[in-house]
Amino acid sequence: MSQSADQGTGAATAVAVTGVGLVTPAGADEHSFWEGLCSGHSTARRRPELAGLPVDFACPVDSIDLDEAVGGRSVWRMARFVKLAVVAARQAVADAGLDPAVWDGGRVGVVLGVGVGGVSVLVDNAAKLAASGPEAVSPLLVPMMIPNAAAGEVAIALKAGGPSLAPATACASGATAIAVARDLLLGGSCDVVVAGGAESVLTPLVVTAFARMGALSTRTADPAGASRPFADDRDGFVIGEGAAMLVLEREEAARTRGGRARALLTGAGSSTDAHHPTAPAPDGRGAERAVQAALDQAGWAAGEVDHINAHGTSTPLNDAMETTLISRLFPHRPPVTAPKGVIGHTLAAAGAIEAVATVLTLERSLIPPIANLDALPDAFPLDCVMKEPRHQRVERAVSHSFGFGGHNVALAFQRT
Repeated sequence: MSQSADQGTGAATAVAVTGVGLVTPAGADEHSFWEGLCSGHSTARRRPELAGLPVDFACPVDSIDLDEAVGGRSVWRMARFVKLAVVAARQAVADAGLDPAVWDGGRVGVVLGVGVGGVSVLVDNAAKLAASGPEAVSPLLVPMMIPNAAAGEVAIALKAGGPSLAPATACASGATAIAVARDLLLGGSCDVVVAGGAESVLTPLVVTAFARMGALSTRTADPAGASRPFADDRDGFVIGEGAAMLVLEREEAARTRGGRARALLTGAGSSTDAHHPTAPAPDGRGAERAVQAALDQAGWAAGEVDHINAHGTSTPLNDAMETTLISRLFPHRPPVTAPKGVIGHTLAAAGAIEAVATVLTLERSLIPPIANLDALPDAFPLDCVMKEPRHQRVERAVSHSFGFGGHNVALAFQRT
């Protein structure tokens, strides 16, 4: 991904967001997602498949029949995370007013971040192998479980013959995909890129693994109150699932074809903490390098940022680090939100879902509240939006995404 402003700044390197699509625990389309996010109510609830585990709740997608939404005979060969991605991608392309039946597919790319892949399919087939032998293993196991299956299936569904990539930077994967898409457009490799992230790992094995490492909230008596970004009594994240996709085009090309620019992606930066496999560097200096790179590409001073969509996981370490970063780099205290309070942590999909949320904030001059946050700790000098949405015109916003492995990505979006 680009790290500096070598290609120019501001409008000279602006990429237009011309379409969005998403399937989330708060809703399976843009309208219902936005209503759910602005309600400030968590979607976490107990799940029967997790019964008996130390953590038995999650934020699932259950407002849509994915098989029906995908349709056709191909659905039988797709793992759940792939179905989520295909539905979100189709929404985004329709929103952009583009038609895969007539576009030049060789100039259309797909960049789709996935962290884990079809782990439930793998687990199921491992059990079949142990119980019944090799003949019980599905011949489709490999294409269903590999993380790049989502990018490949989206490309097939959209007849997109340009670059098809599947970056895996853990919980930053969706944001990484958007940043890579920007580079493909500005480098001239594509005219259109469908980019985002997808994840679905609400299985007993994965949930137990996150719980065993101490990453998940253990508020089993109050699932809806468990995800509480930046709260003093936060104790871990709530795992979720979902997908979000954005259609990106060069601003001038989008305007020429008569497309609607919903927002401009004016900068993207990335960095690595090089500190610890799972814990963020406490001083936030690695994350700051990513944010500063995005600001440099956009041609903005930090003081020009009007809003921050925080990574805000509800874990003690992440929220403390992010507070340190924000308070140091943005002393003018722009309003902060954190969608994970409502939808949980959707892992590889998080950065893409939150990018869409940032675009909607720019369009609608409305900042969603952070669920379950009634007051900030004294040590957190932030302006967090709490209890109800805040009406405020936002011209420039930054979305943060951080992932295990020390991956940091920041995306800078501007109102059109």
